[in-house]
Amino acid sequence: MTNFIPSTPRALAEQIVELCECTPSVALVAVDGADCAQPHTLAAVVATAALDRQRPSAVVSVHDYIRPASLRLEFGHDDALSYRTLWFDYSALDREVITAARSRGTWLPRLWDERTDRSARAERRTVHERQVIVVAGPMLLGRGLDFDVTVRLDMSEAALRRRTAGSDQWTVDALLEHRRSVSEQVDVEVKYDHPDRPAVQSAFGR
Repeated sequence: MTNFIPSTPRALAEQIVELCECTPSVALVAVDGADCAQPHTLAAVVATAALDRQRPSAVVSVHDYIRPASLRLEFGHDDALSYRTLWFDYSALDREVITAARSRGTWLPRLWDERTDRSARAERRTVHERQVIVVAGPMLLGRGLDFDVTVRLDMSEAALRRRTAGSDQWTVDALLEHRRSVSEQVDVEVKYDHPDRPAVQSAFGR
């Protein structure tokens, strides 16, 4: 295993896209990170890097696969166990994005509108034969989701608490507990206390 190597967001994105090249057909990428790490920001850079290689790309937010408030808030607005197990519909994400993109040739970019707490009423999209779909959000790993490339944005507890809004501090313990529960190796591990200066360790030694 290599050491962590200083990098930049663009270089990290290029590294992730290079791994996608091992999957010449549809490539599904997980960027797992707490909301305060803004994984969608990196996911957008990855999508741009993929486009630069003539690979159509798209970003899916886990928050667009959130469960209705009546389900996720059944045990209160700040229940850590519910946050880990009930808030996000990982099964629907698997069905409508990961499995659908590979086997049905179409995929659904959004399922639920978190702001209005209603169906997103999104239209299915056709999958290009070399499509790169980057799924970004918290607690993606350890769910049995079949991604081609996995990236973990790992923040220290101090950084998580510093960057997480006061009203969301209750989620930090849930995030840390989930991180401890995930034993699977990831393709790209990123020390992300400073998102503009990531330090990268790849399982492939790159």
